[in-house]
Amino acid sequence: MTLLSVNNTLPLTRYRITAVMHDELRLPDYAGSLLRGVFGAALRKAACMTGMPACPACPLWRTCPYPALFETPPQPTQLRQQFSQVPNPYVIEPPPLGTRSIGAGEALVFHMVLIGAQTQHQLPLVQYAWQRALKQGLGKERIPGELVAMEATEPFASVGNVDDVDQPEQLTLQIQTPLRLQHNGHALGPDELSPRVLLSQLLRRTSLMLELHMGIHPAPFDAPALLSLSESLQDDRSQLHWKDWTRYSTRQRQEMTLGGVLGAWTLHGPLAPFLPWLHLGQWLHLGKNATMGMGGYRLMPA
Repeated sequence: MTLLSVNNTLPLTRYRITAVMHDELRLPDYAGSLLRGVFGAALRKAACMTGMPACPACPLWRTCPYPALFETPPQPTQLRQQFSQVPNPYVIEPPPLGTRSIGAGEALVFHMVLIGAQTQHQLPLVQYAWQRALKQGLGKERIPGELVAMEATEPFASVGNVDDVDQPEQLTLQIQTPLRLQHNGHALGPDELSPRVLLSQLLRRTSLMLELHMGIHPAPFDAPALLSLSESLQDDRSQLHWKDWTRYSTRQRQEMTLGGVLGAWTLHGPLAPFLPWLHLGQWLHLGKNATMGMGGYRLMPA
């Protein structure tokens, strides 16, 4: 079964957010953590009705829009493995890696993907949270800004039935933000990766997103069969390199070093069965800290 047999489209949209900064804004090397932090704080203040310090103890935990968006409560899934944490239905895509300064009066432009119909129904609240976050200020200096626009730019569309597309024998993932795939808590460098590792994590994240946030279960693919097929794929990781960056964790009150691979990852072999899910992954992102925009890639044809 392919994505087209579920629906031609999914409730999945990328929005472009444009804000004008009132003074020069200095950004860290990777701004995804900063943007996620200010958005979460503003969203909680806008949505919380009880003021309780921790969401799980709140009687509104499973009905409040804040945890539904930002700290999705755990719930049973069709996967054998159960999760104490499940993926949240959004991805914040920061300005390009290495953007370090936005001048006074200049536009800060970034993107946000909202996943699922219920999440998209919360668009007015999401916009208000960004307005509030920008007004309160970004960065260590709390530079204020004004939200100018939040507009849908790229609704998701299926690539179609595999039988209707050319059978690709080569695809390149151009990885634009650090992709941190892990095994038993260990981050995998370029030499430790493989097509199977990539596709197993892609299929697991896809399955959870479809079930938890889009109401599609069981997943419309045979994961064991696809993973078996992935063993026949070859890949070229010679253009991948490791990129470290640091962020301050408010929860842990310390600097943390994170990293992942960047560059071109080329896959060779019978790729057609994987194409719908690799296509979808461009919206969902992959790996650790996907909600702050890590693990973002674009598919490049041969």
